[in-house]
Amino acid sequence: MLASMAQALSLRLERALELAGALTLAVLLATVTVSVALRFVAASGFTGAEEAASWLLVTLVSIGLPLASTAKGLRIDLFEGRSASRDGRDHGPSARDLELIVDDGGTKPFSSKKSFMRRDLRTLFSGAITLVACIVVISGSGKAALDLGGVSPSLGLSEGLRPAMLSAGGVLAIVAILLRHVADGRLVAFASMLAIAVGLHWAVGAVPPLDLVSPSFMLCCLALVAILAGTPLPHAFIAAAYVTVAFGAPMPEEAMAATTLSGLSRYLLTAIPFFLLAGALLTASGIASDLVCFAAALVGHRRAGLGQTVLLTGVLFSGASGSSIANAAFGTAAFMPQLTAHGTPPARAGALIAAVSVLDNIIPPSIAFLILAAAADLSTGKLLAGGFVAGLLMAATLAVAIHVNGATTARTARASAGESRRLGVRALPAFGLGIIVVAGIRAGVVSPTEAAALAAAYTLIAAFLKRTAVYEVCAAFRQSARETTAILLLIGSAAPFAFLIAVDGVAAHLSSAASWLGSNPFLVIAALNPLLLGVGLFLDIGAAILLFAPLTLPIAVSAGIDPIHFGVILVVNLMIGGLTPPVGILVQTVGNASGVPAVALFAASRPYLLALLSALGLLSFSAALVACF
Repeated sequence: MLASMAQALSLRLERALELAGALTLAVLLATVTVSVALRFVAASGFTGAEEAASWLLVTLVSIGLPLASTAKGLRIDLFEGRSASRDGRDHGPSARDLELIVDDGGTKPFSSKKSFMRRDLRTLFSGAITLVACIVVISGSGKAALDLGGVSPSLGLSEGLRPAMLSAGGVLAIVAILLRHVADGRLVAFASMLAIAVGLHWAVGAVPPLDLVSPSFMLCCLALVAILAGTPLPHAFIAAAYVTVAFGAPMPEEAMAATTLSGLSRYLLTAIPFFLLAGALLTASGIASDLVCFAAALVGHRRAGLGQTVLLTGVLFSGASGSSIANAAFGTAAFMPQLTAHGTPPARAGALIAAVSVLDNIIPPSIAFLILAAAADLSTGKLLAGGFVAGLLMAATLAVAIHVNGATTARTARASAGESRRLGVRALPAFGLGIIVVAGIRAGVVSPTEAAALAAAYTLIAAFLKRTAVYEVCAAFRQSARETTAILLLIGSAAPFAFLIAVDGVAAHLSSAASWLGSNPFLVIAALNPLLLGVGLFLDIGAAILLFAPLTLPIAVSAGIDPIHFGVILVVNLMIGGLTPPVGILVQTVGNASGVPAVALFAASRPYLLALLSALGLLSFSAALVACF
């Protein structure tokens, strides 16, 4: 009875938060779009538009914090059990596993029982770290809300309101976790995790700092342990940064909350939810399907035609969504049934879809380049232009790999010139989106945020003109708001992490360690590429950019490498990590959507991984060669 009530309350809370997030995103879109329209039509902007946008971003994150605390998309689970359900929730051992446990004859049942005990311990540890992060957010943001004075210049609201909203989000996050555990019949487990979290939070504040090792070293070790245990990445960063205070880190929790707020409330980051919304609306309205048909008409009749169609669609769709994970999910739904129906083994089909999805964060508009521009203070327009060139090169190497590897021998019938033109006209709305974004930013007519808002408004109008159902449009807003929260939480939680690394002089140490390379750009690139590829094996691209771009960019620049060139190389390195074990987020996305085991997908990805590494080598060689002249 109690479990069913908790389940109902959990679902109601989730739906209410998703609705609130969707409404906040709609208000954010209206605010920026009206501001752009007034600037062009009436030659006067919307007073306080940028400030209002930053406040709405904080509101969106505060609303989505409880959703992110119970979701599985932000964590890296290297030890996921076979009985995990499709929705990411762990409902305990399966019937077969239970049979093995109760059968006391032999070593196999004992081994299985031990594996469940280890999994329960990991779950307990991960849950405790998540609750520590929630407590830090509640306590630190609450103290910051009391300490901050004054009002916002344009809106007239108290500056303490933003941290107060974040603190309220932390409270709702703990409530959401409690309801989820009660619904699963794990109230005792929740009580244990909460006790551990409260005790750890108290101990860090009460115990004198220990001057044993470097705080940044402990920070990295603690974060790595928490991440490998399956803790969501933002929670791992926040908890690790807080616990490092016990080892001499100069950042109390109220300063940590303020740094997190400043990290996620930058106006440039407003472009992220708009690009996500544009991609979701393209899929919901069927415009993305028009792209598929147009791509098939162009290349479907060639050798490995379906494989080349997947690639060309990925290139075209890359100019719309800006999210590789969104492209991986879309590609799995659109192409997996066709590829397997025409004889392609499921693992090879899924590997192809995952490899093509890498392009989505390279070809503009790219969320990764927006994050890099904000983290390293680089030109967004130049990064997007560099990403366009790099994306085309990577697409060319993938086309060769598909042709040689024969991802599928199936072909579609050759389309007539008239049919190709007709399908091209149907796909024009998607191309118009790319023109708005890339041409608008490169020409300096609009900022990246304004271009993203216009793109989202454009796709919203196109969706209604295509007579898309209202509930599908609403679902796109809910999905985009939830995904935005995950990305912004990651950015905000990495801000204190990056600050502590900077204070401890890690950048200076890395520069000193790299001094033996001299000023030879070829040696510098040869040393930094393996480092970044290694980082991409484990870290999400957003976190990796925020943590390692400020550390590696000065080293590359000191060797004469153009910062824009190196920024593109950095993103390409990290995106290739989406195909590599042990994490391989793109492989995991395709595997979850298709049911193909990740191990099989990793093995089938090798030809495409080699093609992408070849493109990386060409980009690196050209950047080093330019630096020599």
